[in-house]
Amino acid sequence: MSIETTMKRMLLALIVAPFVLAFGAPAVQASEAGYRLDPAPIDPRDAISLQAGARTFANYCLNCHAAQYMRFNRLHDIGLTEAQIKDNLLFAGDKVGDTMKTALVPKDGKAWFGVVPPDLTVIARSRGGDWLYTYLRTFYRDPKTATGWNNAVFPNVGMPHALWTLQGERGLELVSTKEGGHESSEYKWTQISEGRQNTSQYDTTVRDLVNYLVWMGEPAAVQRKKIGVVVLYFLGVLFVLAYAMKRQFWKDIH
Repeated sequence: MSIETTMKRMLLALIVAPFVLAFGAPAVQASEAGYRLDPAPIDPRDAISLQAGARTFANYCLNCHAAQYMRFNRLHDIGLTEAQIKDNLLFAGDKVGDTMKTALVPKDGKAWFGVVPPDLTVIARSRGGDWLYTYLRTFYRDPKTATGWNNAVFPNVGMPHALWTLQGERGLELVSTKEGGHESSEYKWTQISEGRQNTSQYDTTVRDLVNYLVWMGEPAAVQRKKIGVVVLYFLGVLFVLAYAMKRQFWKDIH
């Protein structure tokens, strides 16, 4: 392969790379129980959604789960002022510069739920946004479990439904069907009791919460991607100039 052909391929890669980074298809994820995951309609650039998600996280998740690698003052990055953080997100004497800790003692958490509630700082990077979005919307009542709750995505999960007052109580029936020699399962949902939000409102609440969890997993991701695209374009322009200079210097040889 000639040097000229190699350089042309490198130039093409530099031109295409930014578009792959910006518009590349997300990886396909599968749930542990085979439940089909719903795509999470999240946008880490949506500051209003992130602020709403941070409020839900502080009010419903921090009771049991910590985010010990995230400080409250980092929420300035999503447009919250120090006063808003103090008035809406801080409890039990926490300070704006503190990390997001929980008052739950680990041994108590293990005794109550069978496992210590995990830290959620990078849970979105571990599980993925689609998994979290579907998981938080598929809790159902199950009298056979210790908490009275179960989950279609994560069967026999130790966590109770923290958002049940918003979504209400639901039941799930797993129906097995055979067709053409193949066995499949169908999930049939029923609404046992209504919550404070309808389905659309609850989906929005979960979307905002998952959006915040994704942002919290890497707060600098949006800025990093913007800088990365600019750098790649700069390298592409620089490569064109260098290639033109190379052709000028070597024209007599070729």
